[in-house]
Amino acid sequence: MPNAQCPMPNARCPMPDARCPIPNIMLLTISTTRVPATDLGYLLHKHPDRHQSFPMTFGQASVFYPEANAERCTAALLLDVDPVALVRGKSKSGDRPLEQYVNDRPYVASSFLSVALAKVFSTALSGRCKDRPELAETAIPLTVNLSVLPCRGGEKFLRQMFEPLGYQVAAKPLILDEQFPDWGASPYFSVELQNTVPLADLLSHLYVLIPVLDDDKHYWVGDDEIEKLLHHGEGWLNAHPAREQIANRYLKRQRRLTRIAVAQLAEEDNIDPEYLEVSHQQEEEVLEQRISLNQERLEAVTEVLRQSGAKRVVDLGCGEGKLLKLLLKESSIEQITGVDVSFRALEIARERLQIDRLSPAQQSRIQLIQR
Repeated sequence: MPNAQCPMPNARCPMPDARCPIPNIMLLTISTTRVPATDLGYLLHKHPDRHQSFPMTFGQASVFYPEANAERCTAALLLDVDPVALVRGKSKSGDRPLEQYVNDRPYVASSFLSVALAKVFSTALSGRCKDRPELAETAIPLTVNLSVLPCRGGEKFLRQMFEPLGYQVAAKPLILDEQFPDWGASPYFSVELQNTVPLADLLSHLYVLIPVLDDDKHYWVGDDEIEKLLHHGEGWLNAHPAREQIANRYLKRQRRLTRIAVAQLAEEDNIDPEYLEVSHQQEEEVLEQRISLNQERLEAVTEVLRQSGAKRVVDLGCGEGKLLKLLLKESSIEQITGVDVSFRALEIARERLQIDRLSPAQQSRIQLIQR
């Protein structure tokens, strides 16, 4: 993982000493200079003089204020993702027992952070402030800092997400490892976002766009995610120029769910859903032609392997597991191994193959390896 230096070595931090683990966990800060800046505590429903912790199913979230005075106030959300908690209670029959332990999830902004935002700042996210209701509706100057933000699509995609919403974006690329510069750039950025908006709007933007930039979610995505997307995207998503991309990534590229979400967004924007559906059908016809040709190739490969009497097959560069799925249906093949350099592709392959739902006998036939 790229090294991210703590942006606030301050005495108010609950872990200010040299052993501070913040560079190895996820840190989000929200600052304002609207006087009195300590009103941020009212909006977030978190007192600036208290350090608060919140247990999560995957670790712990903490809120503290590195600085809090009339001129400037900063609230920090520190998320400590526990790799052990990610696998606790899950089946241990998988072929990659270290997968949940060796990844970037504890170090980067991801859907874990979105879940933490929704739990820790639920009242602020809903736009409510009991003591100062008029304050919740007021646009105030806000600055957000994300220590490590993954962006599958680079800085250009990051700007395409936030700049149409009025944000000033400053992004610093993080290299994979300073000791090995030849490894090149990483998909991670240290990001600062500035805008003058109601706090609830800012939290909604972060809730939706962080997993979109990461292009992943740590939980199963079903029909209820459409409702979440539309709820948190209310008032801004339907007018966003990249709304289809946002919906597609937020819903983990499930075409049926994306189509429903985009159609509902189109209704909000007074676009004829029938026209939108025709457009989607035309796109799908072209895509289906490509899929059909690729499917024929995969079936031809499967037939050759069947006729050869192969008992063990290794698919180098297996991608999302399309060939592996066909090979699983061939009972004559005793062992199937899929190998790919992409962790994300292997995750998709695991979902496509539904390995966790296979019988023990079928699970023993297939393994996925990252190399």
